[in-house]
Amino acid sequence: MEFDIPDGPYYTESHEWIELIEDTVRIGITDFAQDELGDIVFVELPAAGTNFDAGDDFAVIESIKAVSDVYAPVAGVVADINEAVESEPELVNEDPYGDGWLIELELDGDLDTESFLSASEYREQIE
Repeated sequence: MEFDIPDGPYYTESHEWIELIEDTVRIGITDFAQDELGDIVFVELPAAGTNFDAGDDFAVIESIKAVSDVYAPVAGVVADINEAVESEPELVNEDPYGDGWLIELELDGDLDTESFLSASEYREQIE
């Protein structure tokens, strides 16, 4: 199966993507992750202002197959959440890198891109 893995974001081994947008990072789950979950029926996101360390679970995604935690790839404070996915969780299935993003974090420090997978490295991981 062919998955959409754009070159812009960085990726984690736990199937999150992260993209620098000005002074925040936008985070979501990958096309592979949403496909593995199946039809997503519920998304629970944190409140703006919540502080997370790298590796903390920050969201819960419920699908027809499973309930899964989503992990913060970096430390930071929630600057914005995508309220649309709370009312329309299917957006994560339909457009995981666009309308289906989950949160934006204000970083605690700089983004260390060396700790993430590139698009080509992520492709290798899921093949």
